[in-house]
Amino acid sequence: MNLQPEVLFLLILIPVLYAGLTTVYGLTFFGDFPRLARLKTPALIVTVTLHCVYLIVRTFAFDHPPITSVFEIMTVLAASIAIGYTYIELRTKASATGFFILFLAFAFQTASSAFIRPRFDIPEYLHSIVLGFHVSAALLGYTAISLSAAYGFLYLMLYHEIKSSRFGLIYNRLPNLEMLETMSHRAEVFGFVALGVAIVIGVIWLPRVFHDFSYWDPKLVGTLVIWCLYALALGAKRRLGWQGRKTMIITLVAFCFVFLSMTVINLSLSGFHSFH
Repeated sequence: MNLQPEVLFLLILIPVLYAGLTTVYGLTFFGDFPRLARLKTPALIVTVTLHCVYLIVRTFAFDHPPITSVFEIMTVLAASIAIGYTYIELRTKASATGFFILFLAFAFQTASSAFIRPRFDIPEYLHSIVLGFHVSAALLGYTAISLSAAYGFLYLMLYHEIKSSRFGLIYNRLPNLEMLETMSHRAEVFGFVALGVAIVIGVIWLPRVFHDFSYWDPKLVGTLVIWCLYALALGAKRRLGWQGRKTMIITLVAFCFVFLSMTVINLSLSGFHSFH
């Protein structure tokens, strides 16, 4: 694999940084290390920043955004997980769940760095930076929605622990119920906005590139339906004052709908989105 030195350096560095970051978050979750705890957020910001630099450097080095293969998508997915989590941590100042979330970013990035290969024989439209933004925004949106569901699950798990009067590691280490609800809501709003950006880019730009473009493309329609459902859910929560366990159950039900609908669309229906 003949790579430019800066690309190769970052390709190796990024998973190493995620490994160290996950270790720090894990040690502070399962043990008491106050000095390490103070390093978590700065280390997180440095890692995410360098990951974004890697994506930019790779894009210009190969003249296309990293969206042309499964392992290129994996590095964008890892970045989406890390960016989504960073946003939540900075907004809530709660870092106790970082180990579990960042381990996923580490796993995806490690697989990507191990198996990613340069691709040069790709269609012209895959060189587009705009397409890269479209795909990245969509991945960021769905990742944030997944994080929202994960925090909803943690909320219900902690709620059950409290109801059962079992005050073990989960109770002692996780944020309180109110904070988990806030984290879930922050992730949901972040995902809603990111999906909105992906939809706008898709509706404006894709018809100019794909001659067989259709506004009835299954994935486009599915994403728009999901976006509208989350808009209704967010509006209902605000207007009706829904909160607590009820909203977490709604969040998980909505995520199950997203997962099942997008699985059916990807496996059973095809459109121009199948180009990759």
